[in-house]
Amino acid sequence: MNDSHSASYAAAGVDVTAGYEAVNRIKPLVESTYIPGVMGTLGGFGGLFAPDVAGMERPLLVSGTDGVGTKLKLAFLMDKHDTVGIDCVAMCVNDIICSGAMPLFFLDYLAVGKNKPERIEAIVDGVTEGCRQAGCALIGGETAEMPGFYPEEEYDLAGFSVGLVDQAKMIDGSALQEGDLLIGLGSNGVHSNGFSLVRKVLNITSRAALDIHVSQLGHTLGEELLRPTRIYVRALRCLRQQGVTVKAVSHITGGGLYENVPRMMKDGLTARIQKSAFPVPPIFEVIQRAGEIPERDMYNTFNMGIGLVIAIPNGEVGAALDVLTRAGEQAYVIGSVVKGDDGVVLV
Repeated sequence: MNDSHSASYAAAGVDVTAGYEAVNRIKPLVESTYIPGVMGTLGGFGGLFAPDVAGMERPLLVSGTDGVGTKLKLAFLMDKHDTVGIDCVAMCVNDIICSGAMPLFFLDYLAVGKNKPERIEAIVDGVTEGCRQAGCALIGGETAEMPGFYPEEEYDLAGFSVGLVDQAKMIDGSALQEGDLLIGLGSNGVHSNGFSLVRKVLNITSRAALDIHVSQLGHTLGEELLRPTRIYVRALRCLRQQGVTVKAVSHITGGGLYENVPRMMKDGLTARIQKSAFPVPPIFEVIQRAGEIPERDMYNTFNMGIGLVIAIPNGEVGAALDVLTRAGEQAYVIGSVVKGDDGVVLV
């Protein structure tokens, strides 16, 4: 591989030697995520993983895929690339835990206008940090240099994760009943959704707009908006390990509470959420005021401070809150399950 070089390909804008340098830079980062089950090393044509299914009656694989979206535009403007990888992992693993699966491994896809090894290293540094937070391994990926398709200073980042759950321990909402309580886990701000609206209403077209210090936030707008998405894998794992009954889970992404909470409800039941039961981070007030956005639209676009909603039996709320607090989460009882066919009602 060290002798591989194509002057013709380089003249077309693709530098394969830069690709090799990038691989050498990220290899120790990738290996830092390895967990039992990883087979082989970076550089093969496929990532290998041997899952431990001992004790499972019917093991099921659960997969999720997503990207970072237009939040990347802020990373370009700030020339800060070491957190968007966390977002990418979070958007995938937070989805698959809604089924009760624990993530095993992750693969990323990075398409760049120009391969800059130090920037690739920073991006993958974020991906590996996300994997470590999620307890899964980064077992492969792809970096594609695409001159003429992406500007030299821009890229796109996406990925997918695969998790494992015993069918008997799946979380599917089938056991939901009237009187169950809803616990919301605090978000880390905007997370990775709604950035097309954020960029429009805050007029983010240059680095100068992101360097503005906002007293309401306590730091710059850019620092606030690039905060990475929280990863809730450990929280859910702790709940189940401590015997707390988890009946349904919803990851609050694009579409906010109005779109995502109904996805965990079953027919005839509605989630009744009390907006005053949890704090709304100041960034959402800044966005709403700047764009004169109706409150309904805010809750139908953003997470508004709640990144994950968990339904549990009424009698287990104390134990659940204790476990979640010890797991480092800000947890709130935000509502309950009631009869109805609305899916979700915010009051």
